[in-house]
Amino acid sequence: MIILVDTREKQNIHITDSFDKNGINYMKKALDYGDYSFALPKNEALSIPRDMYFNKKVCIERKASLEEISGNLTKERDRFEKELSLAPKTKVLLIENANYSDVVTGNYKTQYNKKSFLASLHSFWFKYNIPVFFIPDNKYSGLFVKKYFEYYLKNKNYLR
Repeated sequence: MIILVDTREKQNIHITDSFDKNGINYMKKALDYGDYSFALPKNEALSIPRDMYFNKKVCIERKASLEEISGNLTKERDRFEKELSLAPKTKVLLIENANYSDVVTGNYKTQYNKKSFLASLHSFWFKYNIPVFFIPDNKYSGLFVKKYFEYYLKNKNYLR
């Protein structure tokens, strides 16, 4: 598996360093949707006759903080909703450096009302089929990305 990292993805050195440290193959590629997806390289032993790209089937949208997602849900809401509506059916929103209780208690540095913040996260989850995962310690984000795609692949039976 090769993790695809969108060329516009910024401040993700903690993720690519984790990939490097753990021998996870990745390459930068302009992705139409999301920040991460994956590909399977050609492997005749596994009956994969050509490179297979999954970026039109599954993606991860990463936000580095509650402040970043807050901006997406307020000032950039129209653009963000359009992006999510066009994204693949299978996707996940990964929010780093926070947990659910931070939203509930208003532990973030924006003026976004915590009730509205919660309502938007839950509404987007169902409206755009995008589950929300919080990673309070971003040193685990690289592992999350790898495992998300690994288990997507296993459970979709692409290699059986």
